[in-house]
Amino acid sequence: MAQKVFIDGEAGTTGLQIRDRLIGRKDIELIQIDPARRKDADARREAFAAADVAILCLPDAAAKEAVALAEGLPVRFIDASTAHRVDPAWVFGFAELAPGARDAIAGAKLVSNPGCYSTGAISLLAPLVKAGLVAPDEALSINAVSGYTGGGKELIGEYERGEAPAAFVYALAQKHKHVPEIMKYSGLSAQPVFAPSVGNFAQGMAVQIPLHLNGTRNLPNLRDALASHYEGSRFIAVTDAPARVVPTALNDTNRLEISVHGDAGNGCAVLVAVLDNLGKGASGAAVQNLNIMLGADEGAGL
Repeated sequence: MAQKVFIDGEAGTTGLQIRDRLIGRKDIELIQIDPARRKDADARREAFAAADVAILCLPDAAAKEAVALAEGLPVRFIDASTAHRVDPAWVFGFAELAPGARDAIAGAKLVSNPGCYSTGAISLLAPLVKAGLVAPDEALSINAVSGYTGGGKELIGEYERGEAPAAFVYALAQKHKHVPEIMKYSGLSAQPVFAPSVGNFAQGMAVQIPLHLNGTRNLPNLRDALASHYEGSRFIAVTDAPARVVPTALNDTNRLEISVHGDAGNGCAVLVAVLDNLGKGASGAAVQNLNIMLGADEGAGL
């Protein structure tokens, strides 16, 4: 029997991509409400009541309101917003993060979908902190570039109208909403300096973490620790370092690729993660988590 899924906020960029990944599946029945009633509390509660799983593609405040609206109902949630990512009552939906993460997602009522930048940063840092190659209190910096779809409808409109710059750097006041989850799930005790930017392309992302090599770490053991952590992973791979890192290389997939760059002679390295900010960084990850929660093939629709 088909499992029933309600996407609350399906008209947004992430919601539309989730719908496109689910709409042709025979094992899933999408619950939809009249667009004219999409903000009607009664209509939404009825949809929550009918659904096995609801996926929230809403602003943070609206996501919290949605959970409150469904109070007392058996529906399970995947929240694609930032609202619950460091809430201990919610399971962080990064199946490849650690042993047991997938089982925790499978049994959870409440799953918080990781952010796009944080997916890239955590994928690089968590295995290295665990391996003792990056200290939790180390002074780190994270640089990243994303496609403009990560900025929501207003920024998308600026680019589509030709009003936006070719690229810009932002959030340099060090209060970006992804930093708390990066710290928590990477195992960091010191806040990294985070410098995100946006380029004139719709989808795609590259996250970069520069490191100095030392007596503890070198290029081979950094790569080996990452490769060991993701060995056998369906969606994350450690690859040879390309001469050019192309942020759009994995667009329209749920894949994430990691490469280790640098020179042993000068003692400098750069770790890089490439992903689609709307794929493994948003809608793809949500569908992966949904599949795990429903006991379906983890790659269905991906």
